[in-house]
Amino acid sequence: MIVNLIQMQSRQKGIVVEIRGGQGMANKLCNMGLRPGKEITKVSSQIWGGPQTIEVDNTQIAIGYGMAQRIFVEVKE
Repeated sequence: MIVNLIQMQSRQKGIVVEIRGGQGMANKLCNMGLRPGKEITKVSSQIWGGPQTIEVDNTQIAIGYGMAQRIFVEVKE
């Protein structure tokens, strides 16, 4: 099942399949280690549009709500 990062539950794992954004956004996320094909784990999220915290390669990063809506992940059931 493919969902955006916001729809993932805490501690859920998945593989990034698509980033729907411009080149600047893609470059910024790539510099943080987040790109299609990477396995991620959602650590936590804030209520009402706050940042989403994920783990990539044993590093936790926080992604703003707007960016998180554009990152699509195939979740592992």
